[in-house]
Amino acid sequence: MSHTKAPSILVFLFFTLSFFAQEVKKDTVTQLDEIILIENITIRNATGITPYAVVGEQTFQKFNPMDVVSVMNQIPGVYILSGALNTNRITIRGVGARTPFGTDKLRLYFNGIPVTNGTGSSTIEAFDLENLGKIEVIKGPKGTAFGTNLGGAILLDTKNPEETETRLTSSFTLGSYQMLKENLSFQHAEGNFNLTFNYNHFETDGYRQNNRFERDGFLLNTNFNLGDKSQLGLLVNYIDYTAQIPSSLNQTDFDEDPTRAAGNWLAAQGFEANKYVLAGLYHTYEFNPSFENTTSIFYTYLDHYEPRPFNILDEFTNGFGIRSQFKGMAGTFEYTFGGELYKDEYHWGTFQNLFRDNNGNGSLQGDRLSDNSEFRRQLNLFGTFTHVFARGFSAQLGLNLNKTNYNFQDLFNQGDANTSANRNFDAILLPSFGLQYLFSGGKLFANVSRGFSNPSLEETLTPDGVINPDIAQETGTNYELGGIATLFKEHLFLDWSLYHMDINNLLVAQRVGEDQFIGRNAGETRHQGLELSAKSVFSICKDLKVYPYLNYTFSDHSFVDFVDGDDDFSGNPLTGVPKHRISSGLDVRHTSGVQLNLTHQFVDEIPLTDANSLNSDSFNVFNAKLGYEAKLSNHFSLGLNVGVNNLFDAHYAQSVLINAVGFGGALPRYFYPGNDRNFYGGVKLGYLF
Repeated sequence: MSHTKAPSILVFLFFTLSFFAQEVKKDTVTQLDEIILIENITIRNATGITPYAVVGEQTFQKFNPMDVVSVMNQIPGVYILSGALNTNRITIRGVGARTPFGTDKLRLYFNGIPVTNGTGSSTIEAFDLENLGKIEVIKGPKGTAFGTNLGGAILLDTKNPEETETRLTSSFTLGSYQMLKENLSFQHAEGNFNLTFNYNHFETDGYRQNNRFERDGFLLNTNFNLGDKSQLGLLVNYIDYTAQIPSSLNQTDFDEDPTRAAGNWLAAQGFEANKYVLAGLYHTYEFNPSFENTTSIFYTYLDHYEPRPFNILDEFTNGFGIRSQFKGMAGTFEYTFGGELYKDEYHWGTFQNLFRDNNGNGSLQGDRLSDNSEFRRQLNLFGTFTHVFARGFSAQLGLNLNKTNYNFQDLFNQGDANTSANRNFDAILLPSFGLQYLFSGGKLFANVSRGFSNPSLEETLTPDGVINPDIAQETGTNYELGGIATLFKEHLFLDWSLYHMDINNLLVAQRVGEDQFIGRNAGETRHQGLELSAKSVFSICKDLKVYPYLNYTFSDHSFVDFVDGDDDFSGNPLTGVPKHRISSGLDVRHTSGVQLNLTHQFVDEIPLTDANSLNSDSFNVFNAKLGYEAKLSNHFSLGLNVGVNNLFDAHYAQSVLINAVGFGGALPRYFYPGNDRNFYGGVKLGYLF
């Protein structure tokens, strides 16, 4: 196979511009302020001195309004493999790379409300990018207050209206593959009340066969100040989408015609239909200036229907819970403590798919094959204690206690064939210890933390559908050192992290059928690497500024001890993880409101099998976007943009399926093709009342 290399010209350009920037005279706004405004990747403090990375609206504006994948792939250490708009797998530092479909081993929060379900699955496509104000990522298990999962936590926050304003905004985007995106937003804020209501519609035929996607949704977010010390908030997010599924391709089809859908999925006209509701009520009370509490109660509902070639899945989930966190200060001490209880009831069944008897009209539901209910419960208790010493030095101790229970009820089989069972995992205590040192122009931090990942209930089942009591939770210890610094008289901003994490009781999903995976603990993996983000700014002239940036991920991940039957894979690179990744770009901004964004992504080859006998090709993808924003009057504003994705029409796999198995003599299907060169353009109108 051919392999491309990361273009060194971008690295050369970045450091050349940064060096040249030292000779540029400062404006009245300091260069450091301008760098911070880039807001590409910045390490902040999530809880106490726990660092996290954040991307916000300036990063969102570099891409089309559906491309949350490119936005999050800007963050070093975070990589989303996207098989389709509805098929995303988020990996953080290689954790989650072996998950066959979807995202697990991390916690997802929306405005502080946990939205990861009871078995650990998270679905970022349930949230519209145009509704978000920022995305925060805690990498690794150091987020004591957010679940201490081995992958970490992702915190999604909505946009907040400006103080004392009422604004109506409408955006409209058209693009290739018959893409249409509409978003209507109303925001109102006054002294004791603010409200945001967003409606969005999106549709596209997609790049491939059987690839249509259509979605409607709305978001309501409102806050009331009940007094000087009390605030009440209501959040409702609703999404209704239907997405056809082209599935993955074998090597031959991927090379010859990546627009194809997998033959069996095309014949069945496979799709998924989802209705998702999140409703949350949260209250903040300030007991005194040094002590406050935020408590939220929440409910989630998912109705999912998915005809697949091998069967039809019909399921719905009701989830509910409560989260409460206290935060306080006492002299040089800062502390948090609280708890989070999440319970859900998952009801699912499968039916025969008689698409072969349906005269080419796609899926047809037949007799019932299974009927099951799962009751899943997770309890997290957490606390952190931070002490600030003299001269910018501080330390933090954190503890998290997790207790997980699964109850599986087989409502279809009777007698000895019935597989109902209960699985209680032992309570697990997970400590974290961090240090931070602040100095002029930056800071250093160090952290040691313990984390875990639960197997899904399905992973605990044997091939006969019986719960395996020997399946254990994955556990690992993470060691991390990093910092941020401004150099060359505040013209260059750097943040970096070095980490090492050993994961024990590695959960391996083994495919034993077209729709059946079983789990087992198969050994130990080592995750270690370097993450670097660099950005700068300089002035071409008084009205024109250039912002180059570079985000780099080095992942040295491997199996330490992994024996699968007669095969010993110990020492092999971890399947599903590229060793090198680069996200770089150049933003050009003019005071007239014109902005040009040039972005680039390099992804190294990815091992596709545990034996490392097959790799995907490395690739480079370039995007460009030109935008213009203007205030037409005291009330009206206008925004225009045009963009092109995959500028040089690269042929690449945007996602891969590791250890793929061919059934019925078919070739294994490893590859999800990325889109070819495509275009989009949009208009945004705003009215300020």
